[in-house]
Amino acid sequence: MHSRSRPVGEDPAPAPVPVPVPVPVPPADRGGLDPRRLRADDLRHLLAVARTGRLVAAADALGVDHTTVSRRITALERSLGVRLMERGPEGWALTAAGKAVAESARAIEDALVHVVDAVSGQEDAPSLHGTVRVSAPDGFGTVFATPALARVRRRHPGLFAELITATRQLTLHPSGFDLALAIGRPPRSRLVTEHLTDYALGLYASDEYLARCGTPEAPADLREHALIFYIESMLQVGDLDIERHLPGVTPAFSSTNVFAQLEATRLGAGIGVLPAFLAGRAGLRRLLAGEVDIRLPITLAVRREAVTHPAVRAVREALHQEVADRSAELLGETHRVPSVAEGGALGAVPGTSRRSCTGAPSGGRAD
Repeated sequence: MHSRSRPVGEDPAPAPVPVPVPVPVPPADRGGLDPRRLRADDLRHLLAVARTGRLVAAADALGVDHTTVSRRITALERSLGVRLMERGPEGWALTAAGKAVAESARAIEDALVHVVDAVSGQEDAPSLHGTVRVSAPDGFGTVFATPALARVRRRHPGLFAELITATRQLTLHPSGFDLALAIGRPPRSRLVTEHLTDYALGLYASDEYLARCGTPEAPADLREHALIFYIESMLQVGDLDIERHLPGVTPAFSSTNVFAQLEATRLGAGIGVLPAFLAGRAGLRRLLAGEVDIRLPITLAVRREAVTHPAVRAVREALHQEVADRSAELLGETHRVPSVAEGGALGAVPGTSRRSCTGAPSGGRAD
């Protein structure tokens, strides 16, 4: 499926010789096609490119060079007399004819796996092989996708798992992953999507910050405090737009990484807008729980070419099991620290703040 050594979407520096790409010949007389002239291994090359969207990544997964992949797909297109792949802004994708061919070709790939299981004595309990690449947001990917992938790996040691973390929108022309997790509801795309779970975000602060700066008693009081959240200009997920949830409030400390936001909150740099499943683990205090309770969906998306693959199905099932077992954690109902209103924060003075704690902008950006 994917290389275990190359980041998503990255091909090596251009070779001195231009990379050949599949260029089919004009359509042949398909009624005269002889199945004996088709090479089954060419179909494996087609599947590899369909899953990765990249010639180089497919070559790494198959243990060959990228020119071999291009040559084999071109040969397959010539034999069938149809174009199987087309190049887009996000890499190579299957044409309508290519999807039909790939769907049938998976049976050949599965048969090879069964052969390996048969000769290794695992026919009754077949193991999974290959590589599954998952894309997920930083926090959710670390806390929920990682345990799910680890469980699949324990059951199937021959399966390699790759987790790419990035808080971003699902693209219209996906490539570079088999399965993706994203915040919010995705736009119309070529992906097969489903709702995986909801999770909660709220306002959190450390005991030290509350003792020094006081406790906001209403959302309007947040303008007198430093807020911690994502960098607005670099935010790629519309559902995380702070203006939707806290109008008129500007973060004073921003980061593209939720773990940096969590650490800044823990160190008393301000009040963080954080996922409950992270803030509770860090022992932070929940603020204004009745007024600020943000619920967002996590969408699970699979490339159409990978939906029926056994390894992808296994990871999908493990993710569903993980969120089902830990739904209370996702909604902030476990790892709960007493709120300020319950007397949880010692030394905090409700309704007070100081100039050193304000989140109001003080001028232009420093050079």
